[in-house]
Amino acid sequence: MEDQSFFIGVIGNIISVFLFLSPINTFDRIVKNKSTEEFNSMPYVSALLSTSLWTYYGIIKPGALLVATVNGFGAVMELIYVTLFFIFAPPRMKVKTAKLAALLDMGFLGAVIWSSMFMESDTRIRTIGIIGAVVNVFMYGSPLAALKLVIESRSVEYMPFLLSFCSFLNGGVWALYAVLVKDIYLLVPNAIGFILATIQLMVYARYRKQGSELQLLNEPLV
Repeated sequence: MEDQSFFIGVIGNIISVFLFLSPINTFDRIVKNKSTEEFNSMPYVSALLSTSLWTYYGIIKPGALLVATVNGFGAVMELIYVTLFFIFAPPRMKVKTAKLAALLDMGFLGAVIWSSMFMESDTRIRTIGIIGAVVNVFMYGSPLAALKLVIESRSVEYMPFLLSFCSFLNGGVWALYAVLVKDIYLLVPNAIGFILATIQLMVYARYRKQGSELQLLNEPLV
C-alpha cells in the first residue's frame, strides 16, 4: 500500500506541475499584448495562497515531502503569475489584484503561519490541514468566476481550457492519493476540486461548441 501511494503521489506531482505550468500560454498572450484583457486575477491569487499553505503543511508533517516539493514549485510559479498580472493589468484590476494579494497572500498567510508557531505539533498539522483544505476549495472554484462571462458572451475565450483540464486531473489523482494515505485534509478539497473542474469542463464543452456554430453561421458565403 505504501509503494502504491508513493507511485500515485509521484503521478500527482507530475500532474500538479502541468497544472502550475498550464497558464503559461495565457500569460504569454498577456505579455505580448501588454494587457490582462478580461482575465481574472483571483485564480492566481488564491492558488498562491493555497500552494504556500500546502508547502508549509508538507514541511511540518512527517512523510509529506511529495506535498511540500510540488507545492513549493507551484508557489514560485503562482508568484510569477500574480506579479505579471499586477504589471499588465489595467488600473482598476491592478488595484484589485494588489488588495487581494496583500490581504490573502501576505496578511492571512503570515497570520496563519505566525499563530501556528505557538501550537503543539499535532495541533499545528491539523490546523494547517483544515485551513489548507478550505483554501484549496476556493482555489479550485475560483475559475468559476469566469462562467458568468462565458454564459453572457457565449464564448470560452477567457476561460482557459488547459487550466480546467489539469485541475480535473489534479483533483482526481490527489483525491486517490489521499484515500490511500488516509489524509482527510487532502481528500475533501481535492474531491470537491474534481467535481468543480468537471463542471467547468462541461460548460467549456457546451459553449465551445455553441461558439463554433455561431462562427460558422457568421462566415460569409463564397
